[in-house]
Amino acid sequence: MADQVYNLEEMSKKLRKYIDSNRYYHTQGVRFMSAALAMAHRGDIHKAETAGLLHDCAKCISDSKKIKICDKNKIEITKVERENPFLLHAKVGAYIAEEKYGVHDPQILDAIRFHTTGRPGMHQLEQIVFIADYIEPRRNKSRRLPEIRQSAFRDLDECCYLILKDMLLYLKTRSGEIDSNTQEAFRFYEEVHEERRD
Repeated sequence: MADQVYNLEEMSKKLRKYIDSNRYYHTQGVRFMSAALAMAHRGDIHKAETAGLLHDCAKCISDSKKIKICDKNKIEITKVERENPFLLHAKVGAYIAEEKYGVHDPQILDAIRFHTTGRPGMHQLEQIVFIADYIEPRRNKSRRLPEIRQSAFRDLDECCYLILKDMLLYLKTRSGEIDSNTQEAFRFYEEVHEERRD
């Protein structure tokens, strides 16, 4: 069965009604950064653009509504997510991408679902959107961004390791639990990093 082709400009118009201006411009940055990374790593450019465009489609939904959507549609909520419901925008985003934007490709939906936390053994499209969200031109989350941006075009595994390491260092300075997916993803990519170094 042929991959579905999506009308990204129509999706953009629809999306703009549901997210604020700053989020919209960030989304476009992630869309085009995802496409650039797909080009660099011989991935599927259209899927990368689609996932990048829709990765934050649920970001501007209120926390209470995100919880209601999850409860109504039997989307699992972890303890950490229940305490920090803003984290649910990725899971809810995957649901909305399918239900409201007609995206049924499991790789695209996974890329949206795990773009915030990451997870062990991400497939290429997941890695691309996870990385693009962190490095798009409007971002300035980390002093190590120049190094991370360069690594993104050389080695996706190594770039995921650098981002996850940065994320955990930041999250450890804040109170509260860290999502288990992020911890497990870091351990996975740290192991890949160490094996290559050896």
